[in-house]
Amino acid sequence: GGTGVTSKTVKFNAALEELDQILEKIDSGKIDLDDLLKEIVRANTLIELCREKIKKAEVEVKKVLPKST
Repeated sequence: GGTGVTSKTVKFNAALEELDQILEKIDSGKIDLDDLLKEIVRANTLIELCREKIKKAEVEVKKVLPKST
């Protein structure tokens, strides 16, 4: 569930792992509506965090790779 962590404290792999756990909970069907909504909100936060980290990584990679002509 939501632990209130920010993008500065969550590593990419940890975010993916948590997303996987959320999906397992939802797939099991053993989750009530209130928890489901909380998990969906948390999953959305994690997805945005991952996108942010990927964008930053792309920028860093472009800085170090030679420009093709």
